[in-house]
Amino acid sequence: MADGERTMSRAMNVGLPEAKVAAICEEAGVRVSDIETLPSGGTHLVCVTSEGADDMRHRLKGHIIEGMVKRFPFYHARKY
Repeated sequence: MADGERTMSRAMNVGLPEAKVAAICEEAGVRVSDIETLPSGGTHLVCVTSEGADDMRHRLKGHIIEGMVKRFPFYHARKY
């Protein structure tokens, strides 16, 4: 990585239901590595590529949960 470059995380937390997030990803053609419902009612999303994650951050702007969130322990996510 060159000086000044920043790697973008493929993971994000979204304040929308899992089914809605999965549908938006599918509609955009963004592949999902992992997706799970959060105890707070939102969704933890991990995209396969950083480009896909960047696209989802743009599409889900206004629904991104900032900061740390609580996740279920030992959660086995469904594959989409």
